[in-house]
Amino acid sequence: MADNNITTRWSNFQPSKALWFWSCAGTAVVVMILGFTAGGWVTGGSARQMAETAAEEARTELAASVCVEKFMSGPNAGAQLAELKEADSWSRDDFVADGGWVTLAGMEDPVDGSAELCADKLAEMEAPTTTAGGSGTAGG
Repeated sequence: MADNNITTRWSNFQPSKALWFWSCAGTAVVVMILGFTAGGWVTGGSARQMAETAAEEARTELAASVCVEKFMSGPNAGAQLAELKEADSWSRDDFVADGGWVTLAGMEDPVDGSAELCADKLAEMEAPTTTAGGSGTAGG
């Protein structure tokens, strides 16, 4: 009998317009809170900033990779690498920038942060091996 009474009361319930409004408003607020905290939603400004940061990091990574390739394919790469590794860690980016390896074609200045990243990558590398039958002439 108690189930019938609750069921009947539930069926006969008529919410007011105010109750409908506040229920919808509360639900919208809860959805937004969950979306921005746990759902990964971001504002347009935050998304724009994240995209700019990702683009800058990608440019830096690309310039550093080109720098490493230019450095290692240049003459005396082994000697230059040894000199780089002997330099203090805080002056390695200057060594790379002064050598011109980090400046890309068509650019006057290197990409921000690429000299430091290039120097870090080069410092982690092993010295290139020389072939026994290689010529001793310089030039490329």
